[in-house]
Amino acid sequence: METSTLIRKVHMDCPLCDKTHEVEERKRFATIILKGEEVTYEERFYFCANADTDENEFETGSMTNANLLNARNAYRVNHGLLTSDEIVAIRENYGLSQVDLARLLGWGEATISRYESKAIQDEAYDTMLRLIKDNPLIALEFLKKNAVKFSAQKRAEIKAKIIEKLDSYGKEYLTRQTFEGEYADFEEPSEANGFTILNIDKTEAVISYIAENVSNLFKVKLMKMLWYVDAFSYKLNGCAMTGMVYRHNTMGALPVGHYSLMNLEKLNVHEEESYNYEAMLHVYPTKGMDYSILSADEKKIIDKVIKKFRDYKAKDIIEYMHKEKAYIETKPGDIIPFSLAKEIREF
Repeated sequence: METSTLIRKVHMDCPLCDKTHEVEERKRFATIILKGEEVTYEERFYFCANADTDENEFETGSMTNANLLNARNAYRVNHGLLTSDEIVAIRENYGLSQVDLARLLGWGEATISRYESKAIQDEAYDTMLRLIKDNPLIALEFLKKNAVKFSAQKRAEIKAKIIEKLDSYGKEYLTRQTFEGEYADFEEPSEANGFTILNIDKTEAVISYIAENVSNLFKVKLMKMLWYVDAFSYKLNGCAMTGMVYRHNTMGALPVGHYSLMNLEKLNVHEEESYNYEAMLHVYPTKGMDYSILSADEKKIIDKVIKKFRDYKAKDIIEYMHKEKAYIETKPGDIIPFSLAKEIREF
């Protein structure tokens, strides 16, 4: 048996030895050819210890379907396409059935069902799905275009749901546009952004992840922790994590557009008074934040920074950063190049 990991043991009728006994459910990485390309994916199978060595593995029908779906999703990820789960999430976000979403987009009624379970969408279809995912206004345009495909009642229900999304989308869109505008001069990979284009979704996830693990997290401390996350990412991988650009400030590294950053709609930030009545921005975790955008390796980097600075006060992390080469060799207002960030002290 190839290298595999035990998931659990299951008491069942075994089709290999024709006995009812405990078999092992296991998982491993496997390869398959999809669209002429070798794809690595995680597959699950059952192992029978009673059967011959060359015939001791089997799958149920549902397990085979799940394995094939994993393979297709691995292919999608490799090619920058939406996974089946992401397509389901788009549909459910608008409260639509598979048929409703297909009609909304002007597709055949079985199209969404296939994409969620079997077929891999081509790039043109993927682009249309992403358009309505990111912009309810476009979903509303599709509803107008394909209105005749729905009953009056169904059309009204879908329109109400889209308008509901527009309310929150409007606020989020404006705050994102403002923050993105701050990065108009940094749209290409460079030393300034750690060879990573600004990724707002990932930035929001990183901030909420830190807030979940650091109590009493305020803006000043967070700004420095974000720099260390990006700096360590650059040191280990040759690229930053968030794509933010940092300037030399009297209190340490400060992201370009930090005011707009704190106004992002998905962040849970509250203005509170300190003991001496000064306004302070308290950062809390965001309920329902999707952390799947962070890889296991990225979480390890964030955890490393959290472990180091969790109990630091703002002044402590400021003093710590003032001793970094990246701070010493830059002047106030200068962009801190990631070539210097790469030389941070190990901890």
